[in-house]
Amino acid sequence: MSFSARMAWVAHRLALGLRMARPGFLAITAVGCLVGIASAQAAGGVDGARALLTLLLALMLHAAANMLNDHADALNGADAANTQGLFPFTGGSRLVQGGVVQARDMRNVALALLALAVPGGLWLTLHSGPALLLVGLAGMLLGWAYSMPPLALMSRGLGELAVGLAWGLMVVGADYVQRGQFALAPLVAGASYALLIANILIANGFPDAVPDALVGKRTLVVRLTPMRAAWLYLALALLAHGGVAVLVAVGVLPAPLLWALASLPLSLAGGVQLLRHADSPARLRPALVLGIAAAVLHGLGLAAGFWKV
Repeated sequence: MSFSARMAWVAHRLALGLRMARPGFLAITAVGCLVGIASAQAAGGVDGARALLTLLLALMLHAAANMLNDHADALNGADAANTQGLFPFTGGSRLVQGGVVQARDMRNVALALLALAVPGGLWLTLHSGPALLLVGLAGMLLGWAYSMPPLALMSRGLGELAVGLAWGLMVVGADYVQRGQFALAPLVAGASYALLIANILIANGFPDAVPDALVGKRTLVVRLTPMRAAWLYLALALLAHGGVAVLVAVGVLPAPLLWALASLPLSLAGGVQLLRHADSPARLRPALVLGIAAAVLHGLGLAAGFWKV
């Protein structure tokens, strides 16, 4: 094989790996890390090397979780049954269903990413503090348990909670890497961000509700019914934004974090779309876009607010 052919093969494999990772969703991980890094900056400063490694490891773990989800949904039949999903937001990467890769390829690459993340996580632990090991292990466990048996939390109506917890831990962990200790500000800011991340999962469950129910995958939308899930979405959106306002008012969070409230109109608009079209999944693409945009804008507002302090 010539050098140019080898380079073409490598480029193809890298491009395929990127598609397997579902890169469109990785932005919410980058923003979550940014919130934690910014909260540490507000407390005294940031080590650039640790920050970059934290971001890289978080992206690797998110990509691995996405691949494990594709693997699990290929085995349980959820993605094969989902012919009405709103790609790329729901229904997985479709690479297994399209015959581009095998389900086992998703699992094997995910395991490789998890293994590669371990040395970096241990290095960060040595340079920050032993509690980071617990945060990292908890995050990896949640990423595994979301899709994989025996827990398969996504099939029990607990997947949205698991994902919210994972992203809250991401903010706390990114801050801990810098400070070497836990602090209240990243915890409560991370909780606000985590609620909107959970809302992304709730909204994505609407187009998938029928095929999910057919294969016994009981997401919150399946368990609650679409209309009740839409009201839950709005309640979580109000809690996330109202919580920031209250915490600023009582002095737990600095005033510039009120910038995060800029995402409230997007969250409310997404919730209204879910209420209007709860039983018409094909019309929900705007709601899914609004949910992701709200989470990203909220996280950027939190990060910018911390950076302003």
